[in-house]
Amino acid sequence: MTKADIVNEISKSTGIDKASVLETVEKFMEIVKDSLANDENVYLRGFGSFIIKTRSQKTARNISKNTTIIIPEHKIPAFKPAKVFMDQVKK
Repeated sequence: MTKADIVNEISKSTGIDKASVLETVEKFMEIVKDSLANDENVYLRGFGSFIIKTRSQKTARNISKNTTIIIPEHKIPAFKPAKVFMDQVKK
């Protein structure tokens, strides 16, 4: 399902025009991204959490040059689904 599909489904089920729904969905995604960029997790009860995970520093290999490189500690976004979400998907 794409963002356009989500907008169409919300528009059909609520009767709100697609432009307004698209603007709302875009703003939601922007707020989630901005919150995560500012190290703030986003919790949606009954759905899940958008969180920041920290990956520790590690050593990797560049196979083509046969050298080792250090990948510094960095943060990545992650999604942790809520229990009710997982229970519904598992059915």
